[in-house]
Amino acid sequence: MPKIEELPLRDIHLPETIGWFPPAIGWWLLIIFVPIISYFAIVLIQQFFQKTAVKEAKKLLKQLQTNNVLTPLEKVVELSGLLRRVAMSSDSETNIAGLTGRVWLDYLDSSLKDTPFKNGIGRCLVDTPYQKKLPPDVDLAALFDLAKMWLNAQKY
Repeated sequence: MPKIEELPLRDIHLPETIGWFPPAIGWWLLIIFVPIISYFAIVLIQQFFQKTAVKEAKKLLKQLQTNNVLTPLEKVVELSGLLRRVAMSSDSETNIAGLTGRVWLDYLDSSLKDTPFKNGIGRCLVDTPYQKKLPPDVDLAALFDLAKMWLNAQKY
């Protein structure tokens, strides 16, 4: 029998185990896009709810203006409350509930070009809700127009 020579073979070597770093491209994309998509989703949800508040306020303003059951003084009181509710829902940075007098009028004027609340018909929102009857110088139609203008100027 012929003598078999031993071949110079080495043992089988297994490849090294795959490390956790660097991750595959899919993980990189997930790390990048999940925070970006989450941010935009949060912004869109916030805008949706703020738009809803202003849209609802416009509907309520129209109902209030055409309401024949309320007296003009009651309409001014309701209008003042409506503006305050809209301001509180659309601006979470400012303590709207605590604003009164000139500061409240300054806040309302801050989203408009002129100062129609502080120097115009909007002044009546400070004192009129607390009076027993509507002063004769209050133009209700102009006040409602001013409220519509303020609602349209709100940033969603």
